[in-house]
Amino acid sequence: MDIRERILASELPTPCYVIDEQKLIENGRILKGVQDRTGCRILLAQKAFSNYDLYPAIAPFLAGTEASGLFEARLGAEKMPEGECHVFCAAYRESEFTELLKYADHIVFNSPSQLKRFGERARAAGKSVGLRINPERSTQDGHGIYDPCSAGSRLGTTLSQWEEHMTEELITLLDGLHFHTLCEQDSDALEVTLDAVEERFGQYLHRMKWLNMGGGHHITRKDYDIPRLERLITRMQDTYGVQVYLEPGEAVALDAGYLMTEVLDTLKNGDTDIAILDMSAACHTPDVIEMPYRPPLYRSGEAGEKQYTWRLGGPTCLAGDIVGDYSFDERLSDGDRLLFGDMAIYSTCKNNTFNGMPLPDIWQACADGSFKLLARFGYEDFRYRLGS
Repeated sequence: MDIRERILASELPTPCYVIDEQKLIENGRILKGVQDRTGCRILLAQKAFSNYDLYPAIAPFLAGTEASGLFEARLGAEKMPEGECHVFCAAYRESEFTELLKYADHIVFNSPSQLKRFGERARAAGKSVGLRINPERSTQDGHGIYDPCSAGSRLGTTLSQWEEHMTEELITLLDGLHFHTLCEQDSDALEVTLDAVEERFGQYLHRMKWLNMGGGHHITRKDYDIPRLERLITRMQDTYGVQVYLEPGEAVALDAGYLMTEVLDTLKNGDTDIAILDMSAACHTPDVIEMPYRPPLYRSGEAGEKQYTWRLGGPTCLAGDIVGDYSFDERLSDGDRLLFGDMAIYSTCKNNTFNGMPLPDIWQACADGSFKLLARFGYEDFRYRLGS
């Protein structure tokens, strides 16, 4: 039976996230193939997927984890200890840096001033030291919130800042360079970015041991151009003698998660049919509003495509708590169950309890066909964040 049918036919309580172990393994095999053919190393960016109960399923296919700060670094080191632990943060805190050195293998700084402040300590602790660069070449359209190359970006060192502040002493501290500019993009965007990186920083790449090309690579998407990606990896490794790293998060867990929800009520406003769900876009799938994007919904179509179009929204007081407009073959009724897809990424690690909304259970759809409860949340999980 199709995984989606199994979830809908189950007695799992709603709302609940379900993570598909078999799909994670399939994605992992694709990523492992890229590494085997090119010699690059691929890391899990935990900011997108950090459900560590599933790390044993994906660890055999990855070189380690990438973290955005102390807590993610510790999680990666503890839950995927056989792999490398890389960390990048826009600015490190003095009070956390000593502890961070316990977990990180690679530490990437965002600016020459942070490199100057912490670089010697990282090197003395035996860590590989890197600097994030900004190639100043945008390849995104319509997702400015996720574009590190936008004008005035706080992320990465531009060439002008490099030339002004990077002394020979600081350059000799570096083992590698890092950039992260993509968001859900194909390898053609990476090629444009690499041209800009070589144009601005190529003279320094020859002095590096590694180059981290960041995340945003949708490698496991069905139409992704993997051969082009592999040519680009080989080009950089052969030209500059560097070890290439990639750190996708979405590609690891793409299409490997679901959010099942139930219709609580139906109503009408003018010509608009509305269904109130027991999940909230604002609380349980915040990227729907932040990105924004329209998540796939099983057995549905675009607005107007099927006979009945419904606006799906959450139960919170936020007027904009709307998932989107979807069409169905039949009218929705109270108690109907719906299944949103692509919910393993940026959902469980970004959700919140606005309005006192309970967080959904997290379940694992095991490769053997069974379901396993990973986490259940209640009132105490809401309360403890707000006081003693």
